[in-house]
Amino acid sequence: MGTRKKVHAFVRVKPTDDFAHEMIKYGDDNKTIDIHLKKDTGRGVVNNQQTDWSFKLDGVLHDASQDLVYETVAKDVVSQAFNGYNGTIMCYGQTGAGKTYTMTGATENYKHRGILPRALQQVFKMIEEHPTQAITVRVSYLEIYNESLFDLLSTLPYVGPSVTPMTIVGNPQGVFIKGLSVHLTSQEEDAFSLLFEGETNRIIASHTMNKNSSRSHCIFTIYVEAHSRTLSDEKYITSKINLVDLAGSERLGKSRYEGRVLKEATYINKSLSFLEQAIIALGDQKRDHIPFRQCKLTHALKDSLGGNCNTVLVTNIYGEAAQLEETLSSLRFASRMKLVTTEPAINEKYDAERMVKNLEKELALLKQELAIHDSLANRTLVNYDPMDEIQIAEINSQVRRYLEGTLDEIDIINLRQIQEVFNQFRVVLSQQEQEVESTLRRKYTLIDKNDFAAISAVQKAGLVDVDDHLVGEPDGQGFGFGVAPFSTRPGKKSKSKKMFKEQLSSLARKEGAGSPVSGKDLDASTSKTQLTPSSKDGDVKDMLLQDRETSSIEPLASESPKEELCPPRPSTPPAKPVAFEDFKNERGSEINRIFKENKSILNERRKRASETTQRINAIKQEIDMTKEALNFHKSLREKQGKYENKGLMIIDEEEFLLILKLKDLKKQYRTEYQDLQDLRAEIQYCQQLVDQCRHRLLTEFDIWYNESFFVPEDLQAALKPGGSIRPDMMPLSRIVSLGEDDQDRFSRLQQTMLPEGPDSVSFYNAKVKTEQKHNYLKTMMGLQQTHRK
Repeated sequence: MGTRKKVHAFVRVKPTDDFAHEMIKYGDDNKTIDIHLKKDTGRGVVNNQQTDWSFKLDGVLHDASQDLVYETVAKDVVSQAFNGYNGTIMCYGQTGAGKTYTMTGATENYKHRGILPRALQQVFKMIEEHPTQAITVRVSYLEIYNESLFDLLSTLPYVGPSVTPMTIVGNPQGVFIKGLSVHLTSQEEDAFSLLFEGETNRIIASHTMNKNSSRSHCIFTIYVEAHSRTLSDEKYITSKINLVDLAGSERLGKSRYEGRVLKEATYINKSLSFLEQAIIALGDQKRDHIPFRQCKLTHALKDSLGGNCNTVLVTNIYGEAAQLEETLSSLRFASRMKLVTTEPAINEKYDAERMVKNLEKELALLKQELAIHDSLANRTLVNYDPMDEIQIAEINSQVRRYLEGTLDEIDIINLRQIQEVFNQFRVVLSQQEQEVESTLRRKYTLIDKNDFAAISAVQKAGLVDVDDHLVGEPDGQGFGFGVAPFSTRPGKKSKSKKMFKEQLSSLARKEGAGSPVSGKDLDASTSKTQLTPSSKDGDVKDMLLQDRETSSIEPLASESPKEELCPPRPSTPPAKPVAFEDFKNERGSEINRIFKENKSILNERRKRASETTQRINAIKQEIDMTKEALNFHKSLREKQGKYENKGLMIIDEEEFLLILKLKDLKKQYRTEYQDLQDLRAEIQYCQQLVDQCRHRLLTEFDIWYNESFFVPEDLQAALKPGGSIRPDMMPLSRIVSLGEDDQDRFSRLQQTMLPEGPDSVSFYNAKVKTEQKHNYLKTMMGLQQTHRK
């Protein structure tokens, strides 16, 4: 565990022209802030009103730039995340005091960006500074509004709708939000795009203290995972950085709001009150219970407030005399926060694949040492390597001779040879079962006992015995061999075959292509639950298959495709579900085919994983039963007294067989578990492919839908190859919200004329793309409403 440390608390004073110099003073060390109030003379001569307060913090930021704030508050927290330490930075204060400006900044100006975009830039810069590590970055954006959880990145096209509402779940590793989307970002521009996308979805409202006041708590989380590029290093570290922008507190007596804003303010004050109660409980060393579950905010920040995390609080206050009462309340919260202690520790995990490779290397070295030891002890027959094909074939030959009686006993050399002997017993038994089955297949045709249509067809063909039972029908004790009818005896087989084929064909024509004896049902009639003898190998089976092929080909021959002319463009755009089906059959047929293939592969892997899980559970139950039996034998042996021969424990044959069985079961368990791990990796990869195909299918459909039903027909014809419009002559006034030429021109200008330097390119690129996307969506919604009218 890490060492305990106090939470760092800073105060940032909002710049104002009306600063209360007589009431607010700073210490020489720039870490103390003193508040002085004049006594209220209206209370009389005896007045015990407190007039002076002094707060000792980690720093006071007055007239500080955004660069200085980030260097003082957040830079160390972000850098320690690459060493495996979690971090949290919170902004707290009164409405309009500058929390959102401190955390996010002004997205219109690169110089005025806040802690959050600067933290993203530092993360990607540090990735470049660590070339020996493979680092992945993921982000999520959570909003808590009126005690409800919302995903601010759920509007992205590749994020599917959530079936169940988001919930806060706790486990030994920490607290996480179930249902919150987490997005992989490989570039700085992608991370900024996600940030701006979430900012546009935040709930804001106009307030007397702030024109664009945040009415919700927002938590932007950066997840960092660093693997060493050295294959022998199996350890890797994970960390997360929570950047929390709390909603502003306010006094309802001053604001006097009603309706929705009053309800929002009530929820905000309630959650902040519960947050302060949790802080007070954390600061009290005698308290055992911390009320984290009182509200969603404290529950989500449980790890950040008193867990494995480097926590920093930035308290935003006003410097005006009119807001001095709220300023005192905020400073009291900051002083209480400094009493809270956390216990940061490195989050180390182990890569299972690399660990297995290292263990394999260590196992090879141990085998070499054992070989040297056995050579010195004259134990030359002991072999620790897996048996080769020649040795396995020799053991198989010994087992067969032992079963035939030509070999009296099998010499036991080592434990691996014992295991292989039992394994070959199983192989020989399986081969004998297959030989019996193949012999029956050569002599009989297998028909499903539950396929009544096939059974009725066989009965109509006359393949019944004298007791009116199917020839070869099981009698419960084994395969029963009835008396074959006269029509199936030698000399009559050609006539019987012809009659049976004619009856099956007439039955198929009567019942149609969907009858139980046609299509897929005839294929199912080849199972091995019921036997019917044939005069020649596979006669009845061949007739069934030939009839199935005939019935399946006939409807295909009658359905010849006909070319149809493209229908005229409808005056009103069709509904998107209907248009989507047409798109999948026409322009998007190839993407849809790939999507279906990937989905079928995914379903098949999931099915195999489910079957493997069932086998693992069955093996685990058998292992537990074997262990119980061994424990029973052990306790029985202890009751009867221990028998030793030259220091070795003597056990009976049954216990020895149980030990061998347990080792074999454990080996099966490890093999099945490894298969399950591989299947899970394949399922994860297939799921990514399916998601990518779904995203591309929806994107291509949106483009096709807009081009097909919203771009004028004359313009579509002109834009085709050979049309009347040449490059640089496109009438932009006829096309809505494309603006590609303007975007290209802006990009070239941005690369050459930005005064802030190359570091701002990603910031502005993401900002422009986000604005262009939302402008496009607004324009398309306006066009749809216009067409409806």
